[in-house]
Amino acid sequence: MAAKSERTRELVLQTALRHLRERGYEATTMRGIAAEAGVSTGNAYYYFARKDELVQELYRRLQQEHRTVAAPRLTPGAPLAENLRTVLHAGLEVMTPYHGLGTGLLTPASSAHRAVSPFSAASGAPRQQAISLMAETLTASRGTPGGALGNRLPQLLWLAYLGVTLHWALDTSPDQQRSRVLVDGLAPLLARTISLVRLPVGRRLSTDVIELMDRLAAPTAPDTTSPTEGRREP
Repeated sequence: MAAKSERTRELVLQTALRHLRERGYEATTMRGIAAEAGVSTGNAYYYFARKDELVQELYRRLQQEHRTVAAPRLTPGAPLAENLRTVLHAGLEVMTPYHGLGTGLLTPASSAHRAVSPFSAASGAPRQQAISLMAETLTASRGTPGGALGNRLPQLLWLAYLGVTLHWALDTSPDQQRSRVLVDGLAPLLARTISLVRLPVGRRLSTDVIELMDRLAAPTAPDTTSPTEGRREP
């Protein structure tokens, strides 16, 4: 029974991923997924309570595939620029079939309150997978800094990867070649910037980066100010 349930779930998921790929986020509906998969709408909702959950599953699978493709290509002891270029290109490679979905996800993903946002609590697992891959990239590369900055570099590189992903989602060049050009230029630029921590100016910069990240990570108090507080009536 469990095996049949898992097969049905996978059928619903694969149908949903095809709809997302071919029709985009907004045009994909649970009813349409259920009809094509040959299951009831209620059955589809049993496995995925809402469309956002399907996108979360896509995130998880993309991150798993990204690591599967990228990790064996890392060269131990290679310069960071080389390994970082490898990982970023691998990310573009695994995302390629979903390029049509990218722009449709930008609006819902841009809100931190939506589950499909890469910064949401619901995205925590795939986000951590991505950050862990960046940590592996740093570990495999030579000359990368340790200490407080080294602990934060995986997250910083993940943020850079998000920027590449955004560029890729909006890239209308054939086969998204501009995004590949971006990766080829960005990887050595990031590596050179990171290498500056050996210099006095770089150490001060790394301190500033760490302090900024700590401030961003600190919980913020809710805004209890009344909309009219502090304003004069006309």
